[in-house]
Order: sequence, then C-alpha cells, then structure tokens
Amino acid sequence: MTRSARPIPERRLRPPMGWNSWDCYGTTVTEEEVLANATFMRDHMLAYGWDTVVVDIQWYEPTARAHGYNADAPLVLDDHGRQLPAPNRFPSAAGGAGFGPLADRVHQLGLRFGLHIMRGIPRRAVAARLPVAGTEWTADEIADTGSVCPWNPDNYGLNHDHPGAQAYYDSQVAQFASWGVDFIKADDMLFPYHEREISAYAKAIAHSGRPIELSLSPGTDVSVAHLDHLRDNATMWRVCDDLWDRWEDVAAQFGRMARWAPWQSERGWADADMLPLGRIGIRAERGEDRVSGLSRDEQISLLTLWLISRSPLMMGGDLPTSPPETIELLTNDEALDVLWHSRDNREVLREKDLVLWTARDTDGRTRYATVFSLADDPARVTVPLGSVGARPDDRVRELWTRTDTPHDGQCLRAELPAHGAALYRLSPSDTST
Repeated sequence: MTRSARPIPERRLRPPMGWNSWDCYGTTVTEEEVLANATFMRDHMLAYGWDTVVVDIQWYEPTARAHGYNADAPLVLDDHGRQLPAPNRFPSAAGGAGFGPLADRVHQLGLRFGLHIMRGIPRRAVAARLPVAGTEWTADEIADTGSVCPWNPDNYGLNHDHPGAQAYYDSQVAQFASWGVDFIKADDMLFPYHEREISAYAKAIAHSGRPIELSLSPGTDVSVAHLDHLRDNATMWRVCDDLWDRWEDVAAQFGRMARWAPWQSERGWADADMLPLGRIGIRAERGEDRVSGLSRDEQISLLTLWLISRSPLMMGGDLPTSPPETIELLTNDEALDVLWHSRDNREVLREKDLVLWTARDTDGRTRYATVFSLADDPARVTVPLGSVGARPDDRVRELWTRTDTPHDGQCLRAELPAHGAALYRLSPSDTST
C-alpha cells in the first residue's frame, strides 16, 4: 500500500496506534498468533502509523481459557514473583528467555512490542513468600491483601507505605525493559483511582532507563479532575469499561469523548478503548468467533469519533483474518490526517440525534468537521456552514468516500444512514487535494 506524502508526526505528537490481542484472543493468545498479526501490520499498516503490537492479559497463564479466568491459576513466575511467559503458548520464552526473543522478532519487523500487566503482585508469590529482587523483603511483607481486583483473581495490591512495594515494581519493569518492552498496559489502575499505584509504576518505568509508554485501564468513571496526575505519569488512559461491538457501547462514548477531547495533547491521551472491528471473539472473554457486530456505517461512526476526538487507536480484531474492507478503513490516510494533524477538537452541537464536531488542522488553513446521526433510521441532515466553522467558498471533501461534496454556500446537506457519520475536510477553494 502507498499513502499520501504528508508526513505522520513523530510518535510523541500523536496518539499511539497498534494492535491488541484482547478482543480476538482474550487470555489465550499464542506466539504464533502475535507474530501473524505483527507481520500483517508490517506489510499492510505500518506505513499508516500502525506500529505497536500488544500481548494482553495472562500471557503467564498456561491453562488460560476463553470466557473467564481460572481460580488459583498456575501462573508462571520466576524466583522473585515476577511473571514469565507461559512456554506452552510462547515457546521462545523457554529457559528463562522471557519475551526477549519475541520482542526481538517484533522489532525486526520495524514494530514496537507491548504487554499487559495487572496491578500489584501475584497471590502465589505472596503465599510462597518469594523474595523481592535486590532486597531483604519478601512478597508477603509488601502485599496489601485487602486490595484486590474485583474481576481478576491473580494478584493482591501493594502496600506503598512499605519501600519493598516500589522495589517490586522496579524489578518487574526492569525485567520488562531487559526484554525490550516498549509499551505497558497496566490494568485495574483507574476504578477506583489508584493514585499511589500509578505513581509507583511510572517511577519504575523511569528507573528502568527505557522509554516505555504506559497505558492505564479500565477507566470506568475516571474524572478529568485527575488530568494533571494522569499526564505526569502515563501516555494514555482509558475513559470507559471494556467496549464491545454493540452500538450502545459506541453511543455512550460520545459524551465521554466530548468531555476529554479538549485536553488531548502530546502530554497524554484519553483512550476511548480498543476497536472491536474485523474478526473478533475467536477465543475471547465476550461472545463467540465472529466478524464485528457493528454495521459498516456504525464502524465508520466509531472511527470518526475516535479520530475527531484524537483517541489512541488499538485494533482489537485479528488482522490476517479480518475483512479487507476493515483494513481499508484503518488505512484511509485522508481520514487518519484528522488524528495526526488536528487540534482544538471539540463537540460544538448535540441536539436530539444530531452531533457535530469541529477541529483545525496544524497547517493553519484547513479545518475538519463531523456530522453524526445517532438516529435508528436514515436521516436527511442539513447543517449551516457556520455551525461547523466553514466559509461559503470552502471546498468540502468527505474523507471516507474520498469525494468532494457540493454545497450552496450556506448549508451542508447529507443523507446519513442509521447510526451514520460523515467526516469532512474544509479547505480554502484555492487549496489542492
């Protein structure tokens, strides 16, 4: 594939873009499946900014299964209570190699390697009183056994009044850094808001000496009041619980992203969650093997909202077996320009089923606008140009269809399908395509 010559901004100036194994493989992804997705990304998506491959939860669980977690799972741990990849799923990790060989393979493809980790310390490490690396303390001395995740049974929290808690995170992240990890998705951090855990994890990354990006989850009820702390400690943070391929999940994001969009910047990114697109549910927590239950029009609305609100993009579907039409949406460079080059992104109107957003391009001349219809039936929408910041002589181009849109100098008129959206570039009439 080729794309337009306009450069993608350097990484720190744009939201992260990548693939995560959760929506398609849940707790069960294998090394072969990770590499298949990484290879596809290199071949078909890297040129469009997609550059990160993330292994989600329980890569250290040899008996992991779809649709839930095993009680008292036999986690693979080292002598210091740190998780190791299960060799039956990640053969290259055998002999204590960890994720080093897999990360090397991903890096050789020109991509970045990421993994998921739960807050705290494994219960099995606490029960065995394993020593904390580089200290005289043991896991049972630093655990907060009253702090547990409500939905995953693997870990206890840490007692951050004890210096061994920081030492444990330091040793865990140091091991990740030695494997070549570039991205960590730290879970059970935001609901409730675990301020000391977040700070300690960010400090551990700083101590590691490797520039690792930190993503925080799950994000239920996370408040903008935490913005400064989030920016100081993380690259991105979820603003919702898990999002699946249901229109009601997508519709709920409009209010959340309207709240967070004004704060998006290179200082940190509010994350509207993974994209449940393409082939999902292969061995997942939710549902069976399927192609996304969102209609194509709903998928376009989802992507339009993520782009105009500058959310990170983490594809959840299995890339090699997803429909080509899905990959085509994900590699539409004209639409992706909104993610890469916009600012001052905001919702400007919400009345009944009509939602409008606007943004400005970093070139100082171009603007963007979105028109959403949340209605359950097709709708004919008329929008005054002034409502989206357009001028009477602007050239208007719809970016999903890559077509210029005629207008009468006063209004935009669009025929939108149920749950549909249009994404427009507004440029002076003397600007070339």
